[in-house]
Amino acid sequence: MAKYQVKMVLDIHAQLAECPTWSVKEQALYFVDILSNIIHRYEPTTARHSTIAVHENIGSFGLREQGGFVAAMRSGIFLLDATGNMERQIAKNPTGSEDSRFNDGKVDPWGRFWCGTLWETDHQANSVFCYLDENFKLHHVVENLEITNGLAFSPDKKWFYFTDTPHHVLYRQALDPQHGQPLGKKQIVKLFNKSGYHGQPDGAAFDEEGCYWSAQFADGCIFRLSACGELLDEIKLPVKWPTMITFGDKDLKTLYITTSRENLSAEQLNQYPKAGNLFSVKVNVAGLATYMFKG
Repeated sequence: MAKYQVKMVLDIHAQLAECPTWSVKEQALYFVDILSNIIHRYEPTTARHSTIAVHENIGSFGLREQGGFVAAMRSGIFLLDATGNMERQIAKNPTGSEDSRFNDGKVDPWGRFWCGTLWETDHQANSVFCYLDENFKLHHVVENLEITNGLAFSPDKKWFYFTDTPHHVLYRQALDPQHGQPLGKKQIVKLFNKSGYHGQPDGAAFDEEGCYWSAQFADGCIFRLSACGELLDEIKLPVKWPTMITFGDKDLKTLYITTSRENLSAEQLNQYPKAGNLFSVKVNVAGLATYMFKG
């Protein structure tokens, strides 16, 4: 396996940093701190870092062609302008906002925004993955998950991959490559062996070779997996709780990694003081450019 040099990019101690998203147009990285109700923006070439406050917990977002964001938040999906102000609510949280919120999400190759919910109490498998089309209609695709995560679209547009994090399962489901309509039922790609493995498959991204990069929450590493789930490479991190990755910079060969410090004990924070910070790693394969929401 290759050797990698992990760099700490931002010392921000986010509670739950997630959804790193690279803007090719701006050459800037956006990501959220879900529990602090903040969107972060970072320009690598200038090291300029700024934040955008939003009105409630924000699980994920997509960049809009017209500017601003489509955001999956606690109570529903909203259109936000570039300053984070709410333009309007598009849809309500299909699993309710009292015991659940939106979690992972991103824009697909056809310009639709996909997002999923997580259940915060009782470990119920009531969460769903859905997508918002260009006409702002919400379509349910996958149901009966506990925590939706790991959303990514293969370069050939034939599959979308996702995980149910606490159950250690990586799934995929077929797509019509022309129109992006889901086909058939979900298939298990990998069931992570819990023996000797303490992580949980969290956020993910595809590279241009069709390999799936997965943040292994609580295991302190990033896995690079083949399309059929074979472990090809691994990046060790100086923290135990990576949440998601994306490819950025001009050549799309920098892996940006968000991390968490949510619910960590004083002992854990003392052992891993960089938890919640943003990291980067140079890799030798390019990722896929971020898609823009067309709604």
